Amino acid sequence: MIVFIQLILTSNYVLVLSATEVLVKAYTKLKYMKSQRNISEFILLGLSYDQNIQVFCFVLFLVCYVALLAGNLLILVSIRCSPLFHQPMYYFLGHLSLIDICYTSTVTPKLIADLLVERKTISYSNCMLQVFTMHFFGGTEIFVLTAMAFDRYAAICKPLHYVIVMNRTRCNLLVVAAWAGGAVHAFPLFSTAIGLPFCGPNEIDHYFCDIFPLLKVACTDTYVTGILVIAFSGLVALVTFIVLFVSYGIILFTLRNLSAEGRRKALSTCWSHITVVVLFFGPVIFIYLRPPTTFPEDKIFALFYTIIAPMFNPLIYTLRNSEMKNMMRKVWCHTLFSKETHN
Repeated sequence: MIVFIQLILTSNYVLVLSATEVLVKAYTKLKYMKSQRNISEFILLGLSYDQNIQVFCFVLFLVCYVALLAGNLLILVSIRCSPLFHQPMYYFLGHLSLIDICYTSTVTPKLIADLLVERKTISYSNCMLQVFTMHFFGGTEIFVLTAMAFDRYAAICKPLHYVIVMNRTRCNLLVVAAWAGGAVHAFPLFSTAIGLPFCGPNEIDHYFCDIFPLLKVACTDTYVTGILVIAFSGLVALVTFIVLFVSYGIILFTLRNLSAEGRRKALSTCWSHITVVVLFFGPVIFIYLRPPTTFPEDKIFALFYTIIAPMFNPLIYTLRNSEMKNMMRKVWCHTLFSKETHN
């Protein structure tokens, strides 16, 4: 497992060295493709044409987004202001909360605003930016979840070496590798998107810009491009999911040797992480690991990894974690007490 993580770090480092070159090529291609398209914006068809459903969705997603921001900010601030910040599990959880906020903010505010208007449009440049940020933060989240699984593996399977294996330097390297991996994942998809010629129609059957809906409206044969997207994007999610599945299989096998109390405590953190992984990876694999086409159901599945999973992450990680709940209670009670004392 350690060798695998080191391999990821090395490969990400090599790939990041070429990221600047990819970005330069993408910018050059963008200038060229600007002369190959005659549209300046896309029309998003959204989730539904029914006005009543749109009003219901507006209220629902607004509440979800506020809850998502509040929950993840609460975890982020609580961890940062407590000694738990120096523990690897909570260090990664803080980064996951930050990524969840950034990830969902690339889509949800636009979705909520569009539910109030009849004509839902997005400019070409904002559409391309949305493609990049979605896959950048999404890819980063995948690698952070992998780092969290490695942390649980080290804590349960290598308890005597845990402090050495998960020292702060290695934790920092894993986080840097996760962010770099997200960038490496996003650049080829972004380059593919800006390389597509668009000459009409410009209607995207989705509530945000993504690579498969864009392939559908491009005025060229995109079958081979779609296969490459599947090979790059879908396989990244699938391989990572398999690695997570195998690592947790090893963890559950190791738990047999622990005491009942130790097994209960370990399972409480493991099941939280497994729940988050299933909520996030399930819809992602369904959408990106199949023939390059789109279905109406894609919009529903996309809600799981853009809104639902990030919203439930704070609840999932705190509901059965007494250490986390006690820490949050102490931090905020201390904050409120300090304010009352100063007043």
